[in-house]
Amino acid sequence: MVLCLGVICLVSSAVLAGVYALTKEPIEAAAAAKTNNAITQVVPEFDGEPELASIEADGQTYEYYVVRKGGEVAGYAITAAATGFGGPVSVMVGVTADGIVYNTSVLSQSETPGLGAKCTEPAFADQFRNLDPAQTKLAVTKDGGDIDAITASTITSRAYVNAVNNALAVYKAITDGTAPDAASGASEAAEECQSQETK
Repeated sequence: MVLCLGVICLVSSAVLAGVYALTKEPIEAAAAAKTNNAITQVVPEFDGEPELASIEADGQTYEYYVVRKGGEVAGYAITAAATGFGGPVSVMVGVTADGIVYNTSVLSQSETPGLGAKCTEPAFADQFRNLDPAQTKLAVTKDGGDIDAITASTITSRAYVNAVNNALAVYKAITDGTAPDAASGASEAAEECQSQETK
């Protein structure tokens, strides 16, 4: 019996290793294609290939892509996240060289279908297109801001807004050299959201 179980374990391990080896490259290629597609959606037209870079803050690494047009920086595609109702809401935020949010694109989310998952739909996401942070209070209307929350999904809406705010903090750090405090702000905002929703 021990020999039989040992053979089964060895065969199972070999099959899993083989499947991993076969699927690793296609999965990586699909992820890269998704990222490249998101970049083209969130930044203005650019030349060449986006340049991957990163910045350290509060023990976290924030990745972003720099895009150029005619040799000049056209914008930044910044990956940021905040905690939603079902887990992290990861958003790629495109910020132009002069600090305007050009567009946003959800990279991943596990929000409730039909409710929080609507954060991917234009009715909500288009509020962040060509948004000037200097002219807009980046918070949901329930919190005194200018962003209309998704009906019955305030936590998700707040998470999306927090992700955009985090990306803008990273943009500020990139352009003026200050360290972003987005990481702690995200966790505090998420805790506040959850406590307010349960009241």
